[in-house]
Amino acid sequence: MTSRSLTAVLLAGALALTACGPPTPSAAPGTLVIAGYGGSYEEAFKQSVIPGFEKTCSCKVTYIAGSSTDTVAKLKAQQDAPQIDVALIDDGVQNQAVEAGLLAELDPKTVTNLPKVIDLARLPGDVGVGFSLNATGLAYNTDYYAEHGLRPPERLADLADPKLKGKVVMPSITQTYGLGALLMAAKVGGGSEQDIGPGFTGVKKVAANAVTFDTTADVSNYFLQGQAVATVWGNSRVQTLAKKGFPIKFVYPEEGALPLIATVNVVNKAPHADLAQKFVNTLLEPSAQQAMAASNFNGPVVEGVTLGPALAEQVVGQERAADLRKLDWATINKSRSAWTDRWNKEIESS
Repeated sequence: MTSRSLTAVLLAGALALTACGPPTPSAAPGTLVIAGYGGSYEEAFKQSVIPGFEKTCSCKVTYIAGSSTDTVAKLKAQQDAPQIDVALIDDGVQNQAVEAGLLAELDPKTVTNLPKVIDLARLPGDVGVGFSLNATGLAYNTDYYAEHGLRPPERLADLADPKLKGKVVMPSITQTYGLGALLMAAKVGGGSEQDIGPGFTGVKKVAANAVTFDTTADVSNYFLQGQAVATVWGNSRVQTLAKKGFPIKFVYPEEGALPLIATVNVVNKAPHADLAQKFVNTLLEPSAQQAMAASNFNGPVVEGVTLGPALAEQVVGQERAADLRKLDWATINKSRSAWTDRWNKEIESS
């Protein structure tokens, strides 16, 4: 058994003691349907969270993998007769789902871990809650930079260095990291979510070095194949690639990294609303928070969660969280379509 597998087993056992309390033998078994992220997230849930929850709640869990936008599209299509109980979605898309009336308030009597959640991960009206924390910043190939005498990037503008011509993956605005680049550039230029113009000016300079405009949010192959040596990316993805032995490092830029919060939500009129509320509380248990940090390098959002020194250095810890700024998602989402049109005209077509 690998150390990761052993960890998963131990964490599943810990969850079995805390998730829902003793199972009720007379209760008819239900099936909780969760729609959430694929890849390493799905793997972590199936290994370290779901088994313990099924055992204690005398239920089955079905996991449907997909992007945040895919999940919200499903919720909209099923709005009159929901088939999904729990939705795991990024904070920006979550705001859209709230506006559409697709999500329910959390019940503090069931989600008893809510008071332990840091402010950055608490959501308006407790309609959903952040369950893991990440950051959008810079990533670069340490070997390439050293071999070519380049100074490690400290700010977004450093990716506009002419020596990086054709060596930068520029994330598209259609995904989170491209939007993050735009917001970082806006701040440096004196703008904000309400004044995005300076953001386009700054991004255009970096985009001049782009080898491609990525829409997948996973640029690993560009690094592995040597096509790119720098990008705007998320900490957990950088750490995952570094764990495989690739020479890559994450940088919290001088202008400030941006928070990327994964949220867990009870679907409005969910078929198994009570189970869904209990599952939310389970994700906020220290054992689940530790499991997600160990498997995905996602920072805990619950106060008092302890991690080993090495892992604590790799995730976005709560000291770092204090430096991340909350984004005005209501303004961003209202402007997103217009920003996308402008991006396509001024950035990707230039």
